[in-house]
Amino acid sequence: MRTPTCLLGGGGIRERVAHGHDPDRFVEIGSITKVFTATVLAGLVKEGTVALDLPLEECLASVPRGTGITLRNLADHTSGLPRLPVVPVGPPDDPYAGFTEAALAGLLRELDRQVTGRQGEEEYSNFGYAVLGHALTVAAGRPYQRLVDAYVLSPLGLAAGTVTARPPAGSRLVPRGMFGRARPLWDLSGPILPAGGLWSTCRTLADIVVALLVERRLGEPALAWRRGPATLWHNGATRGSSVVAALHDDGPWLLLHRLGGAPAETDRLAREALLAAVSSRGGDGTAP
Repeated sequence: MRTPTCLLGGGGIRERVAHGHDPDRFVEIGSITKVFTATVLAGLVKEGTVALDLPLEECLASVPRGTGITLRNLADHTSGLPRLPVVPVGPPDDPYAGFTEAALAGLLRELDRQVTGRQGEEEYSNFGYAVLGHALTVAAGRPYQRLVDAYVLSPLGLAAGTVTARPPAGSRLVPRGMFGRARPLWDLSGPILPAGGLWSTCRTLADIVVALLVERRLGEPALAWRRGPATLWHNGATRGSSVVAALHDDGPWLLLHRLGGAPAETDRLAREALLAAVSSRGGDGTAP
């Protein structure tokens, strides 16, 4: 079965839309959602609503004092919090079902006992970004979607809701099984939303990648972006979708989204496409 694929980019990237993908329909973007959350954080810092080194307990009264966790720690994955929240295991087809608002409230009250790593050392944490998103909504007094609209989409000239947890009915492009039936999706609209629950069209997301990484229209790239020897990048994966956004120092950039297939294969294909574009421009082909 051929995997629906959308590759958009510039600087030598050979664009390709194949096997039923559609760059103008909404798809899950998984952990690239973290880029939006961190960009909201940067906007709130710029206007003085919060500070990067603000202790978390000063945003959330229920958090025990003395954890040492700051908003910066949450944004750059150095909080010591585990990758996933410790909640009742959900069903196989919806692993975040147990991560409810009530569960988040309980975890925040005992956050000092949730720390499993050493603060200051990087450990990728979906749980940390869920906490960060919650802290930002409390500090700003606005729901997450309105923060994305105000601090990411509007400054880039995009309409509210063009990146959203709730795409319009009939506008979603979802992975399908062997007999063409839509595969059930995880519910990522609860507390895990700021870590991985947004949807976008590939064309819109590609425009945002250019605005944030190439043109730097909102300033330096937010703390969520991963930094390799020669690239800025982020990837994401849900049950049936995987995506990579990346910019190489030599100029090429890309957005690769696939419906189905292994996320590791999406990462590999993105890396190969980026390095091929670098090579075609006479670069040294430094690995991302």
